[in-house]
Formats: sequence, structure tokens, C-alpha cells
Amino acid sequence: MIAYIEGRLLKKDEDRILLLANQVGYEIILPAFVCETLNSKQAGDQVALFIYYHQTERQPKPVLIGFNLEAEKEFFQIFISVDAVGPMKAVKALTIPIRDIADAIESNNLDCLKRLRGIGPRTAQKIIAALQGKVSKFSLIRKLDVPEAPQREDFQQPVLQVLVDQLGHKPVDAKRMISQALARNSAIQTPEALFDEVYRGERE
Repeated sequence: MIAYIEGRLLKKDEDRILLLANQVGYEIILPAFVCETLNSKQAGDQVALFIYYHQTERQPKPVLIGFNLEAEKEFFQIFISVDAVGPMKAVKALTIPIRDIADAIESNNLDCLKRLRGIGPRTAQKIIAALQGKVSKFSLIRKLDVPEAPQREDFQQPVLQVLVDQLGHKPVDAKRMISQALARNSAIQTPEALFDEVYRGERE
């Protein structure tokens, strides 16, 4: 079982990276809060992650989920013990730092938990009922510095040009669509990922 990987970044997508370690490329899915901490990383940079390895009979293809700290991985393992919160749902839900989620659980903050992606009122109540009193130590996880994504304008401009020149949108509307997409997903790093998020937002 893979529990930790350290290697060279080959590719970075919206919610995952490709990491080269010992001549093997590992695709690692990342929660949004982890993606944000890798904003400044470029292809060729060194990256080290603690790994949650997920494989079951119903999910025979191995899935690797990455975290910056071992404590974050530990919280994830506790979090997915809640009924109706499996690993893939959990990794999408972790859109804010673990310390903030743990604090919300311990302080009975339903509103905060309901803001997590895919977590409705009923599931938020289940999370508090199952985990309150068990996750207080995770609220002490240190706050990591989150560097700004480099050259954000560079990957916005091609999408803006496509929306205006090829798809007929007014510049002001195209900029609004891009801003809303980035507000929904601040981990976006590429024109392709940004365009996909714009498309999803317009379909909702």
C-alpha cells in the first residue's frame, strides 16, 4: 500500500497531479484545499504528499488521494467513517482547510459544513453527530501559507478570447463568466480547466 510519495511534478490539472517518483508516474487526486497550497508549483518542482490509498471490490481501480500533512490524512480517514460519506465524496467536499472543518464539527456549526461541496443539511447533521468530540485536535493544525497562482491572467486570456471571438459573448459577459468560474473553483490552473468550469456554470 502506498502511504507517502515524494517526487517531481509532471502535470497539474484542476483536481489532480501527475507525480514522477522512481521512474513511475502516479496520478494523485487532491482536495481543493491541498490544490491551493500547490499554486506556485510548476512542472519539474519537487512535491511530497501523504497518501490515502483507496481500492475496494466495487472500486477495483486504485485511487490515490494526497495531503500535505499526515494529520490531514488522519482526519480524512475519520471523516469517511461517517455514514454516506465515502472517499470520493469526501475528497470533493474538502474545499476548506481541515482545521476549519474540525472546528465547525466541534462547535456544532451546521452552516459551515453545509458550504462544503456535496454536503447537505442531513449529511452535515450526521457528520456532527458521528464526529463531535473526536476531532478537536485537528482544529490545531497549523495554517499553511497559500501562495498565489502564478500568471493567472495568462490562462484567463485564451478563454476570454474564445468566449468573445469564437462564441459571440460580449467582453463584459465573458469576464463575468470567468470570474464566477474562478470563484467556484480557485484551484483552476489551466485554460482547459477554466473553460470546463465556465461550461459547467452556464449549464446550472
